[in-house]
Amino acid sequence: MSNATAPKLRENKMGVMPEGKLLLTMALPLAISMLVQAFYNVVDSFYVSRISESAVTALGLAFPVQNLMIGFATGTGVGMNALLSKSLGEGNQKRANQAAGNGLFLSLCFVALFMVFGLVGARPYYQVQSAVAETVDGGAAYISICTLFCLGIFVEIIGERLLQASGRTVYTLFTQGLGAVLNILLDPVFIFGFEPLGIAPMGIAGAAVATVVGQWVAAIMAFIFNFTVNSDVQLKLKYLRPNPKIMKKILSVGVPSIIMMAIGSVMNFGMNQIFLGFKDYGETAAGVFGIYFKLQSFVLMPLFGINNASISILAYNYGARKPKRITRTLKFSFGAALGIMLVGFTVFQVFADQLLGIFNPSDTFMELGRSALRIVSIHFPIAAVGISLSACFQALGNGIYSTIVSLCRQLIALLPVAFLLSLTGNVHAVWWSFPVAEVVSSVTTLILFAKIYKNKIKPLSTPAE
Repeated sequence: MSNATAPKLRENKMGVMPEGKLLLTMALPLAISMLVQAFYNVVDSFYVSRISESAVTALGLAFPVQNLMIGFATGTGVGMNALLSKSLGEGNQKRANQAAGNGLFLSLCFVALFMVFGLVGARPYYQVQSAVAETVDGGAAYISICTLFCLGIFVEIIGERLLQASGRTVYTLFTQGLGAVLNILLDPVFIFGFEPLGIAPMGIAGAAVATVVGQWVAAIMAFIFNFTVNSDVQLKLKYLRPNPKIMKKILSVGVPSIIMMAIGSVMNFGMNQIFLGFKDYGETAAGVFGIYFKLQSFVLMPLFGINNASISILAYNYGARKPKRITRTLKFSFGAALGIMLVGFTVFQVFADQLLGIFNPSDTFMELGRSALRIVSIHFPIAAVGISLSACFQALGNGIYSTIVSLCRQLIALLPVAFLLSLTGNVHAVWWSFPVAEVVSSVTTLILFAKIYKNKIKPLSTPAE
């Protein structure tokens, strides 16, 4: 059926609801569910810190692989989401369904790649980074479990993006929340064992088991919701059939997002190597770096919730040719992002010792961590610019701009500056690389946004407004 003869869909709330209210109703469930996820990441580290400091380091070194895995899942979801929301805005139901099916197909391909890594690459990955047997053994076991059973996280994210793309973000609160709560409850059971049920202590591997169980349950819930309440998308086998044109559209937006997450993994790996280069306390510094990432997720996860909601709203209204709704949504999202980042900055400055005290720190760990939290959090308010505006880049099909910004933030500026500062022999100085990199990326973001506003948003005709 051609677009000309296809029946028009009823107007979605993303095209008519007041922007502030719309962003709040769509972003709040995402932000809450992501906060719950951030909480269970910290709970993982809390329990693992009771094993040993090497176990904390092993968990931190696993982050680049986990981040990359989530990046492939999220990137595919973002590309699928942008095409699906735009198709709904244009009233093209068939293409919306094809976007959903091909997004799921691409995810299954990526699952196979990570499973191969889990089989043959986990131990070599740790051996490259550490000579401590406890770190290598525990970390290899942890990351093997997470990658071999990664189908859960991929299916969960795709299912949640389908709900998000059609404006039903409230259901993602239940999926992510349930998965996180299960992880929290099962962590001590599998890490330390539970004799009444005959479960032996598994150490750090138990944290991985708890994680994948939560992901699989959340995945099942996400697809139950899509089949029962998401009337805007029809999930049928015929739409799962690979369509090169549709997959190209998904990847044109999704690949830059994947690259951004991959850049994050490279950055994390590189920073770990820089910290491990300090002979006297390298493993401790790498452990602090891992804990910092867990704690900062409490600040960033709400922003990502706002960002993900913004992508759907912006893509829908771009397809519906409503530039005023696009600009108003961007203003609301930036204001919310700035407010959250200011709160995060204040908490990290005032309560650094209390935050670190959760993880059973040694004196050296506490000293390094206090410095890290207070210096790195300086860049939080600046980051609100890049994070909020990046939603516009992705929603309007200019994902390459997001990649450029991420490159500036995490590779082009951060790693070289961090390496140069490490040459001073002062590990505390390395943390200043984060504020420096954020200034560079924010200036780049503003330049690129001015270009996309001039070329794509401003020219839109809006007879209905």
